[in-house]
Amino acid sequence: MANQTIKVPNITQAVPFFMITEMERSLHFYVEGLGFTLVNQWVPKDKIEWCWLQRGGGALMLQTLHKDMHGRGFGVSVCFQCQDALALYHEFVEQGLKPNEPFVGNNMWVVTIKDHDGYNLDFESPTDVPEETKYSDWSKSNNTV
Repeated sequence: MANQTIKVPNITQAVPFFMITEMERSLHFYVEGLGFTLVNQWVPKDKIEWCWLQRGGGALMLQTLHKDMHGRGFGVSVCFQCQDALALYHEFVEQGLKPNEPFVGNNMWVVTIKDHDGYNLDFESPTDVPEETKYSDWSKSNNTV
């Protein structure tokens, strides 16, 4: 018993991710109406495009829906907060699955895979790697391939 290793869970939280049409209206609803707190945000062009809202142990993410975004299952994602999303990427590939290439978004490595109905399952973990870095570029520069 003394030699048993306790495995720390990799996935720590699942967070709904909603594509919305009007960020200001949605923020008013969730923050002013429902009492959520704006915890994190992405503001690329003087307007919030993405945000993380929290109330107690519950969280959700909102992102502005753009006209070029469409398709079956689009608009709903579940984001699993992880200790190491890249480890899950390698695990999924070993299982014969085809996740999208990981990239850095909102200060997190993002590993996305769609289910058979087109819903996105995002596995994310914090990183200090620059925004929009692709895994293939990062792994080459860090000799991890």
